[in-house]
Amino acid sequence: QVQLQESGGGLVQAGDSLRLSCAASGGTFSRYAMGWFRQAPGKERETVATITWSGGSTYYTDSVKGRFTISRDNAKNSVYLQMNSLKPEDTAVYYCAADRAPVWPAPRRASEYDYWGQGTQVTVSS
Repeated sequence: QVQLQESGGGLVQAGDSLRLSCAASGGTFSRYAMGWFRQAPGKERETVATITWSGGSTYYTDSVKGRFTISRDNAKNSVYLQMNSLKPEDTAVYYCAADRAPVWPAPRRASEYDYWGQGTQVTVSS
């Protein structure tokens, strides 16, 4: 059973940066596509960024392109989301997820991911 644990969320001001981390245990992390998703109150879960098992291909939703960077370190069983120039509309609970199928490119739909963390709150004040 794969377990995912997010960390790094918090309360920041607009324009600030945060780095989210997601540590995986209990599986073969280097085989998994990984994704970061977010859900704001009253809204559907949104795909933020995804990365293939090797890190060779990434995807970003339009609203975060140029501001967020997804990366992974397979030696540390971890995936990261560097968030710069944060905006109030980035406020949400952020989740990491793993797709155990080593597909290319990484899936964009949340429904294709098998394992989920419990989420970390990111709040951006204006």
